[in-house]
Amino acid sequence: MLNIVLLEPEIPANTGNIGRTCVATNTRLHLIEPLGFRLDEKALRRAGMDYWKDLDVTTYIDYQDFLDKNPGAKIYMATTKAEKVYTDVAYEEDCYIMFGKESAGIPEEILVENQENCVRIPMVGEIRSLNLGNSVAIMLYEALRQNQFAGMNLEGHLHHLEWNK
Repeated sequence: MLNIVLLEPEIPANTGNIGRTCVATNTRLHLIEPLGFRLDEKALRRAGMDYWKDLDVTTYIDYQDFLDKNPGAKIYMATTKAEKVYTDVAYEEDCYIMFGKESAGIPEEILVENQENCVRIPMVGEIRSLNLGNSVAIMLYEALRQNQFAGMNLEGHLHHLEWNK
């Protein structure tokens, strides 16, 4: 099972949307405190809709607590500061993809200790970053694609009509 890690997320709607994406992809969500909101906040529930109850989510008191409780975890760190593009790595089926808080990203002290696992999403110009929810979706679906979308529905069905065969 893939894992998404949010380090000190600040915006409840982003975390709610990411939670919904995690439910839709059978991905575990890890939240590292401090959070910029309460987990029972209305905006979080609204964005996650009624899926939050189905989410496999774990919270940690800080980054060290996360590391202590996930020893040996292969962690890829999403950052605009990386030298490698997110498609340049092979995501293991049980890896962790970490994203930093919306206002500042992952602290550079953490990045320099994990340089070989830092990856970026290409952008043009001087755009500071993409929306956190969009960044998670982009990278998560690349990891899922590399793992052949294991366990996912690969074919859709119409509700009222039939596809021509």
